[in-house]
Amino acid sequence: MGQAIKTPLLTPDLCRAARGLLDWTQEDLARHSEVSRSTIRDYEGSRHDVHRATEAQLRRALEDGGAVFTEVSGHGMGLCKKIDPADDPAG
Repeated sequence: MGQAIKTPLLTPDLCRAARGLLDWTQEDLARHSEVSRSTIRDYEGSRHDVHRATEAQLRRALEDGGAVFTEVSGHGMGLCKKIDPADDPAG
């Protein structure tokens, strides 16, 4: 049996989408993740891949900022914003 292909924790498209959801610039993400803006720019522009550790730093910063990544059955990764309990009308 062949090895399973590992899905990235974060793709360039999801990284851009999460920044947009949080209203963050590349500079904001760089500051929160401690990853250089040039690395983020090149990754989001699909100019190069990033190491797993860097990918994890970016995702952790985005999640800490309120982005929620979730696997959507049959569709891949999805993205939404964490609801602040104070803002939840169902609360």
